[in-house]
Amino acid sequence: MEPIPLLTPYKMGQFDLSHRVVLAPMTRQRAYGGVPQPHAALYYSQRATPGGLLISEATRVAPARRDEEPTSFRDMPGIWAPEQVEAWRPVVDAVHAEGAVFFCQLWHAAAGNGDDARERQQVSPQMSYDGRREELTSPRRVAPEDAPGVVDAFRRAARNAIDAGFDGVELQGTNGYFVDGGGGGPESRCRFALEVVETVAREIGGHRLGLRLDQFTAEPEEHALALHVVSRLNDLGVLYCHMIEPKVDGRRRVSRRLLPYREAFGGTFIASGGYGREEGDAAVGEGYADLVAYGRLFLANPDLPRRFELGAPLNDCVSATFYGAGVGSAHPAVGYTDYPFLD
Repeated sequence: MEPIPLLTPYKMGQFDLSHRVVLAPMTRQRAYGGVPQPHAALYYSQRATPGGLLISEATRVAPARRDEEPTSFRDMPGIWAPEQVEAWRPVVDAVHAEGAVFFCQLWHAAAGNGDDARERQQVSPQMSYDGRREELTSPRRVAPEDAPGVVDAFRRAARNAIDAGFDGVELQGTNGYFVDGGGGGPESRCRFALEVVETVAREIGGHRLGLRLDQFTAEPEEHALALHVVSRLNDLGVLYCHMIEPKVDGRRRVSRRLLPYREAFGGTFIASGGYGREEGDAAVGEGYADLVAYGRLFLANPDLPRRFELGAPLNDCVSATFYGAGVGSAHPAVGYTDYPFLD
């Protein structure tokens, strides 16, 4: 019996993947003091399969700003300090021991904005763009005088990730984190984003670099911004482009809205955003995406590729333990490494 398209092999640059089901980056807030903990090794290795691709939770490239609220982005891991690099090594080793490929998602809080930004960096890759952009607090723009330092922070963090053993890095560019919200054309507004991408590509090689983007909004000028960034990735030799499927509401996906970006990018294209087994299978089978990233489903089902193979029932996820172990529990395993396997 032929495997479903989601479970067919794929060659992503130098990486031979055995299937197309990707673990999406998910903020879990269990890296106490910004340092990855031993339980992270179990969490990621549970979701690792031979030839599978995992993308880590958003990992900070620099310490918190002095004006950042103490509870904002609490217990998110970092990778700017030697002790963080050392703490990541056994986590990466555990994933590699299962035969999987592991990329570290790099993120900087300069464009974040307190708890609102944390809420928008959801535990799954599902985003809702339904014309209510004005209700969201705009990300804090990187001041011109701060830009060189932020760019260098990404460069150093990328090098640290490779030193920790990661196979590559993904730059977090969704939610307006990279694109300048000011005036001007695409070239001007995307300058900072492309400078970060180019700098990191020079440091570790474009063959080990991915960028995660969204379509920002449904406005034509925002579409042009995303398309400009995606098309420039080809010139920089970026390995993959990971894009979030926009929604018209919290439930229904806009059909094939990412197709222009898929057609503009020459490398591996990863789609995410509310996909199930059938939707993901169709996306791969129709050539709409090379790979499909899963958030909540992978969170609650550590053996998700196996469940997809068998058409088996899926565990429900518990939202109370998305960010930390939840009220009434001090144990980090709750809602993290205790979801049951099929066997």
